[in-house]
Order: sequence, then C-alpha cells, then structure tokens
Amino acid sequence: MIWSSILPSFFASIVEFVEALTIVLVVGVTINWKSSLLGGLAAFVTLAVLVAIFGSTLVLFIPIEVLRVVIGIILVLFGLQWLKKALLRYSGFKDLHDEAAIYQKKMKELKELGNVNTNEFNGFGFVTSYKSVLLEGLEVAFIVITFGSTATSNKIDGIWAATIGAILAFAVVSILGFIVRTPLTKIPENTLKFVVGIMLTSFGTFWAGEGLGVSWLFSDVFLLILMVFFVALSGVIVWWLKRYKIAEEKYKTELGGIAK
Repeated sequence: MIWSSILPSFFASIVEFVEALTIVLVVGVTINWKSSLLGGLAAFVTLAVLVAIFGSTLVLFIPIEVLRVVIGIILVLFGLQWLKKALLRYSGFKDLHDEAAIYQKKMKELKELGNVNTNEFNGFGFVTSYKSVLLEGLEVAFIVITFGSTATSNKIDGIWAATIGAILAFAVVSILGFIVRTPLTKIPENTLKFVVGIMLTSFGTFWAGEGLGVSWLFSDVFLLILMVFFVALSGVIVWWLKRYKIAEEKYKTELGGIAK
C-alpha cells in the first residue's frame, strides 16, 4: 500500500505549497529574492528535522495497530475540516480561496513598510517567508508522518514513500512558480482540497478500522468503496446546502418586501 502514502501526500502537499509559494513570491518581488528564498530554505530545514525526529519516534516506539487507530481518527477529523471548507465553497456559503487576491493584499502590506534595499539581506522578508513556508509545511509534515507511518507495516518505507509524494508536489509547484513568477491561480485549489479531504477521511476510516480489528470486505479495495461513499455523501450535502441557501435568500426577500 505504498501508493496510499504517495498519492495523498502529493495532493495535500500541492495545496499547502501553493499557499506558501504565494507569500514567497510576494516577498521576493517587493523586498528581494535573497531574503525570500533563504527564509523558505530555512523553513524546509526546520521541517526536515521535525520529520526526522517525530517520524523516527513513531517508527521505533509505537506499535502499528495503535498508530492506525490514533492516526486514523486524527485523519478523519483533519479530513472533515478540509471537506467542510470545500463543501461550503461549492455551495456558496464561503468565498473561493483567491491566491491572486492574497498576493495583492500581501504586496500592499509590504510596500507600505517603505523603501527597502533590494540588494541586501532583509530580516523582515526572511521571517515572513520562513513563517509562511513553516506554517504550511507543518501540515505537509503531518501528512507525511501520518500517512507514511500507517500505510504499511514497514513504517520506514511508508514515510519514505510519503516523503517522495511531498517532494514531487514541491517540485511541481516550484517549477511552475519559477516559470510564471505569479500565484498559481489556475490550480483548482478548492477541488484539490475536496480530493484530499476525501482521501484523508477514507484512509482514516480504513486505518482506524484496521487498528480496531475490522476485516474490511475486499481488503484494500474497500478504500475505493469508502471514497465513493464519501463523494456521494458530499454531493448530497452540497445539494442540500444550495437548496437551503436558496430558501434562505427567498425568505429574506419576502421578509424585506413585508417590511416595506
């Protein structure tokens, strides 16, 4: 089940790296690339150390059955958060995530700081880039450690597989960012979050069940059944939310007419 580490790690990491790239780009453009890239690099070193420490702890000291129950539950809760955001955006209750708008807002904030020397190292630019990459990267590290340590009985192979997925995502986002030098607004982030939410919830349910001794029908293939179930359930929820929103707006319109 190494593929079950690589794919979720890849898709989840793309979402987080796109958000981090937005800040790295705006710091590079408004302050200087030296400070921005050094901040991003320092954050990656920090994340690598965290993964090495906590990943090795999980590998050496915690039984796979316990990991699958605990991490399975965490993944379900984590996945439901992603699904909640995606479904609210699909149904119109929450605005779509706009990387271009975030880019412009952050650029305005940095420009208001005044003129900066674009040839010298800038501490503020470094910290801004570092903080952004670290915060988004912590979620990537969480995905790498959890998926890697529970996807297979060989935890080391699993973590390496999840790490490969994250590295591939970083490579894709970095190459695209270097080419276009603007926020990757064409990437359907809400769709990616929905896909990752489905994966997290499905894998979490599957692994928690395995840890509790559940013998899933068709073994690993049952993961696909879980994914289809959660996709169908999400479709029903979006349909209901849209109907609710229409009814709510109609009620407000009628109430406004009565008030007049």
